[in-house]
Amino acid sequence: MELGVMAFLAITLFVALAAFGREFFGWSDPSGQVQIALICSFIFGIIAGLKAKG
Repeated sequence: MELGVMAFLAITLFVALAAFGREFFGWSDPSGQVQIALICSFIFGIIAGLKAKG
């Protein structure tokens, strides 16, 4: 797949999980730690992708 399509898919999945993950998966997150973990994993994925790309 083209990189632009994969980036769009990753961003869409991240937004969907951050916005609707609590209702979809039913996790209890009153302190927001799951959303912080989602944000961190997304940022680390971007950094790893850039390092792998060169």
